[in-house]
Amino acid sequence: MTRSTSPFGTEDRTGQTGESTETIRLICVGDKQTLPRGFSDEEVLALDSSATVLDQLASPSIEGVWIARELLPELGELRGLCQSGLMLRDLPEGAALLDHKIRVLWANRRLKAWAGKLEEDPTGETIYDLLGNPDIMGSDLCPFHTAFSTGEESSGTFQTSDNRFFQVRAAPVGDNAAEPHLVVTVGDITEEILQQQKLAAIHRAGRELADLRPTEIYQMGVDERIDLLKDNIRHYLTDLLNFEVIEIRLLEQASGNLVPLLSVGIDQDAADRKLFAHPQGNGITGYAASSGTSYLCYDVVNDPLFIPGVANARSSLTVPLILNDQVLGTINVESPEVAAFSESDLQFLEIFARDISFALNTLELLVAQKADTAQQSCNAIHSAVALPVDEILNDAVNVMEDYIGHSPEMVDRIRRILKNARDIKQTIQQIGQRLTPLEAVPPGISSDEHALLRGKRILVVDEDSTVREDAHTLLERYGCIVETARGADQAVLMVRDAGEDDKYDVIISDIKLPEHSGFQLMMRLKEIIDPVPMILMTGFGYDPGHSIVHALQNGLHPKARLFKPFRLDQLIDVVQTVLLAGGVAPDAQADPAANPPTVGQIHTR
Repeated sequence: MTRSTSPFGTEDRTGQTGESTETIRLICVGDKQTLPRGFSDEEVLALDSSATVLDQLASPSIEGVWIARELLPELGELRGLCQSGLMLRDLPEGAALLDHKIRVLWANRRLKAWAGKLEEDPTGETIYDLLGNPDIMGSDLCPFHTAFSTGEESSGTFQTSDNRFFQVRAAPVGDNAAEPHLVVTVGDITEEILQQQKLAAIHRAGRELADLRPTEIYQMGVDERIDLLKDNIRHYLTDLLNFEVIEIRLLEQASGNLVPLLSVGIDQDAADRKLFAHPQGNGITGYAASSGTSYLCYDVVNDPLFIPGVANARSSLTVPLILNDQVLGTINVESPEVAAFSESDLQFLEIFARDISFALNTLELLVAQKADTAQQSCNAIHSAVALPVDEILNDAVNVMEDYIGHSPEMVDRIRRILKNARDIKQTIQQIGQRLTPLEAVPPGISSDEHALLRGKRILVVDEDSTVREDAHTLLERYGCIVETARGADQAVLMVRDAGEDDKYDVIISDIKLPEHSGFQLMMRLKEIIDPVPMILMTGFGYDPGHSIVHALQNGLHPKARLFKPFRLDQLIDVVQTVLLAGGVAPDAQADPAANPPTVGQIHTR
């Protein structure tokens, strides 16, 4: 048995002191002359760079490393290297050093713990083997090869077989003369990914809440649609959000009563309890409905607002149902555990509550106070067709002037065009009103309050298209039939060529028109109709030509003046004044809009 004598002593094949059949070797980085005496050439492996030391240390015959002083870092840097090693070892994220074959040369405790090999040495395994051959998410199927090939940092997301997700970042280290290595960091992003997946599932569920095919809509009545919505809400709240005790109430806007819509796991007495949207005496549900804010109760024992829905409730989460800044109701969930709900649960329930609100709107479960929103849809239809049809009317009367007295047949044909154009606009307006599930009047205004306006024909003359559009929007919601002209000549033709059924009840004109002043238009119209039901309007009271003064001297009603931009109350008041002065009565054939049912009525019928 051969033995070797050196400063290390002797060693056998197993690495314990004693006899050995292998030559003990020392790695020397730098000049071999700096070695202490007693080492033979066979015992020393000389290397020019420390970059290759790690590869050689894998050999079991290596006992140590000698680094020449001139190659040693400064003392402070050496101390930093030692501290960095400790930091990497105990880093809360995974860290590893890989060779060019993606084999692990070193891994810290966190990475080994995630891999289930805390007490094992993963050296020599590939990073994929270490992480259990995970699935790679994203377009870069191998971020490690990408980092090697580009020389820049690369990243990817790994999904393991036990449904954990890791964010992996790899960056090359070493110079061109050394064998390339990768430093890799691994972060556990399981919670983040699962939250994203849950959020996406909530959005999908929200879209499906009231998702009905056209054939299903025709086949199902209101009660059946409500039952379908309740089933869908119950399914998603229990299976997706894992809530077991659920109560949803809808707010009656007039009375403030919170009407039960859906109860799951709630005691019957609690489900039948009368609650109102009031911050006191109506539990957390009443507070959330009155304030429009969510409420997370960690411990019901110490909460003064809480009224139990189930006997063993220990924590609760309540979120208002809100659409367009209006509270429609509340959704409340409870748990027998203290602090069972987190801020994430609150966020998820608020998102789903918005989807429920939209579903309620889709299924026409909103109360009449939502008329403002419905009216916006109606106004969009009116505005889209009003001015183009007015242009058709203006062009048609211009053409008809050329044929009057020459071709009665052509005049009759143009009159039919005028009638059809007017019928088209009124038909679209009526369809838009029927499509709206609520009254097309602002909240708080009775449908009979301005019955005088219904069916009245009004001509608005102004060069500004915005003013003409506003006239359509504001007056047509009360049942007026509005037509417009850009100038005095068009207005005269519209009035002169109006049939017996198309005469205008009110004419509103700007004081300054392209061809004439408002007063001059009034005097031209006086040759056709007398008295002229005229209203003159001006911007901010400015009347340089004194049109209003001259018009008052020639029969203009003292209150027949408007200021632009329109104020709704002033516009309605002045129009009604002129109608009454002309002896116009309410249109007996105009049917007032029917009052829509409230949410509570829909639910209980």
